[in-house]
Amino acid sequence: MIYTSVRAFSSTRSVQSAIRRVAVVGGGQMGSGIAQVAATFKHSVTLVDVNQEALDKSRAYMQKSLARVAKKKFADDATAQKHFVDDVLSRVSLSTTPSTAVSDADLVVEAIVENIKVKQELFASLVPHVPSTCILASNTSSLSISNIAEPLDAQVRSRFVGLHFFNPVPQMKLVEVVRSKEAHENVVAKAVAFVEAIGKAPAVCKDTPGFIVNRLLLPYMMEAIRLLERDVASARDIDTAMKLGAGYPMGPFELCDYVGLDTIKYIVDGWHKEAPGLKGNDLFAPSTKLNDLVAKGRLGVKSGHGFYDY
Repeated sequence: MIYTSVRAFSSTRSVQSAIRRVAVVGGGQMGSGIAQVAATFKHSVTLVDVNQEALDKSRAYMQKSLARVAKKKFADDATAQKHFVDDVLSRVSLSTTPSTAVSDADLVVEAIVENIKVKQELFASLVPHVPSTCILASNTSSLSISNIAEPLDAQVRSRFVGLHFFNPVPQMKLVEVVRSKEAHENVVAKAVAFVEAIGKAPAVCKDTPGFIVNRLLLPYMMEAIRLLERDVASARDIDTAMKLGAGYPMGPFELCDYVGLDTIKYIVDGWHKEAPGLKGNDLFAPSTKLNDLVAKGRLGVKSGHGFYDY
């Protein structure tokens, strides 16, 4: 099996030490989280965003997140807490110049808007400036890794993978390592080794819509919404049933609100319209309830209102 061979190869010392310098493009919650975790595990990180204001917000987010970690690690030692936070942040540089930020990177992780054209344009602009051995990765949760890499030349495509982190990055252990069609086995092995080196658990998969988690999760959430639309039960009762009956930590509607209803709509609409093997599938057909909530700006936790009020 591919996964077995990759894991075995990733345990070699040469692969483990291959990635030391990381550039993260996109300083939102996901990008900041990736930068924080990489820096925590002694990697040199450059975080890139469009302006200094965005980067200042990223740094503040990381500082607050690290302070929580430090308080748990050094509960009664304020000096140790401060040293821990300062030490991690000392390994994070901030930049508004992508070409310079990626010039010595071993790994570039893109964590920008879920728009394939924007992602393709970004990578096309970065490729002339990255080292010839640099691994390129997208943190996309829904787009095809191979399609993002398609405009690039074959040599670059062989160094292109998906690294799908989960939110919040510092707390969530899983990273899906997505093998694009042309990715070299050595590149996938290095990506797996990097994930392990930053304290995460890799799950290697082929480049298929939704990868592993979202391919299973989205049908579950959409079927819950359809139960609500058919007035089978209330959102609260459906959540209670899945938490107490199936042992899930969150019910489907709590999860929808946490993920973001606009994000869910964007993914399922795209799958229903054009995803290979999923196009026209009733599992992902448009939902009147979901569409209405998004149109009203009820996007979930981030807007203060979704299926529930926050």
